[in-house]
Amino acid sequence: MIPMVDLKTQFRELKKELFAVLTETLESSHYILGPKVSGLEKKIADYCGVGEAVAVASGTDALHLAIDALDIGEGDEVITTPFTFFATVEAILYTGALPVFVDIEPDTFNIDVSQIEEHITARTKAILPVHLFGHPADMEKIGRIARKHKLKVIEDCAQSFGAAIDGKKTGSFGDAGCFSFYPSKNLGAYGDGGMVVLNNHRVAETIRGLRNHGSSGTYRHTRVGFNSRLDEIQAAILLVKFRHIDEYNRKRTQNAAIYNDLLADMVKCPLEKDGVYHVYHQYTITSRQRDTLQQKLKENGISSVVYYPVPLHLQKALRFLGYHKGDFPAAEKAAREVLSLPMYPELEKAAIKKIAETIKKNI
Repeated sequence: MIPMVDLKTQFRELKKELFAVLTETLESSHYILGPKVSGLEKKIADYCGVGEAVAVASGTDALHLAIDALDIGEGDEVITTPFTFFATVEAILYTGALPVFVDIEPDTFNIDVSQIEEHITARTKAILPVHLFGHPADMEKIGRIARKHKLKVIEDCAQSFGAAIDGKKTGSFGDAGCFSFYPSKNLGAYGDGGMVVLNNHRVAETIRGLRNHGSSGTYRHTRVGFNSRLDEIQAAILLVKFRHIDEYNRKRTQNAAIYNDLLADMVKCPLEKDGVYHVYHQYTITSRQRDTLQQKLKENGISSVVYYPVPLHLQKALRFLGYHKGDFPAAEKAAREVLSLPMYPELEKAAIKKIAETIKKNI
């Protein structure tokens, strides 16, 4: 079976480094918010080109605490995309705010910036773009709209670690950038983890308090917070993997180029806009024959996944928002046609050729 992601191979390659740092961490007796966490925060802040980074327990928590710390809550509206993982809207709803959906660009699957302004109301407080599959959203235009209407911008960078626009990393464009370290991500832990990156020290301090039960000091609590701390062991693992992230992303882009060459005449391949560095968390094709292709791939021992089969506005859990089928045609079309193929740094060219040959035979 060709898997969607091969974490075993990566582990074997890093085994000596990982065991050394894990032994060091276990012997240190620092297990929560210790030097590995603070070291990781510093490295990622520097990498993203921002002044602050706050490690939390998951990518969902990164979004939730960032929204909360930016004073977005009950009765407020946050503009976002209906074509993303459910956590994007969960984080908004946790604060009491409401998501307002805007349709996507068919080529990048990211929020269609040309439609944002028509959805802004007196209750709108923020725009939350998602850099889906590793391709950055159009942050220049989003920034202009946000400044014009005095809105916050919170970037969902869960799938875009290392992605950039004209050399500037995702996470550094808005008021906060939120990363996930779920194991399958480009930079993945061996458990859950997340990070908020930003330039506002006051907001960063608020998030640091929120992640630790609203604490402003030992047993002193200025607000009701949460238990959302990245542990030292996960930070240690991430520090090892961080040393290799640029190489991992480079290999992903190489694999994407091989896919493009082999599949260009058969299916619609991912777009990479000018000036954009796409890190291919997923390599996602579109085809009207998606379901047939997926079945044929499975029969030939090849994994594939539909991200995402039901857009958020049609999810049962979000019916209370009042959206209906047909409200966001581009997102609904994508849900019918997208198919993500195996993508990871260790994916071999021979495997990509087998995948392409299987698609060619069944298209």
